[in-house]
Amino acid sequence: MLDATIECLVDVGYARTSMQEICARAGVSKGAVQHHFNDKAELMAAAVEHLTDRLKAQRLAEVDDLPAGAERVRTAIDLLWETYSGTLSTAVTELWVAARTDPDLRAAMRPVDRALGRSVLENIATVAGPVPREKVETLFWLTVNLTRGLALDAELGGDPARRKQLLEEWKRIAVQLYTGD
Repeated sequence: MLDATIECLVDVGYARTSMQEICARAGVSKGAVQHHFNDKAELMAAAVEHLTDRLKAQRLAEVDDLPAGAERVRTAIDLLWETYSGTLSTAVTELWVAARTDPDLRAAMRPVDRALGRSVLENIATVAGPVPREKVETLFWLTVNLTRGLALDAELGGDPARRKQLLEEWKRIAVQLYTGD
């Protein structure tokens, strides 16, 4: 059911994602969905949480194997880009835009979004080594916001070469900030 919700968000967008469409894709009755979720907003938040949990589990092994030094920063940024782009980005962007004018969705999404950010930040802080926490947080949030913007650019059909160039430039800057050089 949660995977079907994400598929709908990616395939048809939030406005055209209906409980009927989700149920058809998941092969369940509307009553089954209503048994687990009070409304569409709650289902959407649960679906994004499900997707992010899957991505986090996949990335945890990769985070444990980050190389040392400056290459650690470059690789961590690549991992964040992979996490914050693709299916997750498409689904979450649909929900962020809709949440702007839908207070129920906003209320359901806010804790999921915050928990995701805190969880990923904690994983990054754990592998950052002896870098001051404030510096790790600054690098993390700058990277997250840059990658979200780049993911939106990709959704809107922006230039892939420009995105790659910007990501490479950010890695260069982040390494300097991380190492203090």
